[in-house]
Amino acid sequence: MELTSVIGRIPYRMALAGGWIDQPFVSELNPTPPGSMVVVGLQPTVRYMERCGMATGTRNIAWRVWGELPDRDPAEVTRELYRLENEGRPEPSGSQDMIGLIYPGVCRLDYDASIEGGYFPSHIECCRDEAVARWIEDVFYLIPVCPRPDGYGPLGIKNLDVEWVRRLGQSGRDCYDGIVNRDIARLGASMNECMACWAALLPHVVRHPTLTVDIVALLEWYQQRYPGAMYSGCGGGYLFVVSETPVPGGAKVQVRR
Repeated sequence: MELTSVIGRIPYRMALAGGWIDQPFVSELNPTPPGSMVVVGLQPTVRYMERCGMATGTRNIAWRVWGELPDRDPAEVTRELYRLENEGRPEPSGSQDMIGLIYPGVCRLDYDASIEGGYFPSHIECCRDEAVARWIEDVFYLIPVCPRPDGYGPLGIKNLDVEWVRRLGQSGRDCYDGIVNRDIARLGASMNECMACWAALLPHVVRHPTLTVDIVALLEWYQQRYPGAMYSGCGGGYLFVVSETPVPGGAKVQVRR
């Protein structure tokens, strides 16, 4: 019996540098649009934890409604899943969750608030090169840290400085370039830069009264020893570490081709 008979056939996704630029309240402040973020489609080879930034909430909806991804235009499926998840919600999730699940390979999502209000990318740049996919599988290590606790919220403090927003959007572009060129130094720097942007723009992403783990100290420990590290989402989740040598305790991923 295959594991997918238990956990489902819907893919997972990694969200990398640039996250939050897919939210219009951030992208509308970008002085040099579009700003970018990166998602990587993952094969469902393991059950990733809930509330850990792996798009499990969106995935659960897709699994319940479809069972497996529809064989239709991915842009159309993305918008349908966005409607299914966000209808009637005062704070909609970003479209990067749906895109990361539906599009294979690694994708750069460019967001411009002047286009569709910033809710969907103005452009999607995808790479499905086999050598790039193998490289991602070689250098990424996932370390489980902690799910978001009950009562946690990332938006309690908003310091939406335009220069930090610009840097956030640029970190996504640098991340994509680092991946497709298999440049681990550039990739790692973009991940570290994204975490600095999160801490500056939305401090509760990494520091919140409900957090019982010092995720900032843990992040810094790995950033000082490896080319780059960032969290999978708000409040912890998984720590993504990139390294050309094994990272103790780190799990590997399988990129969806």
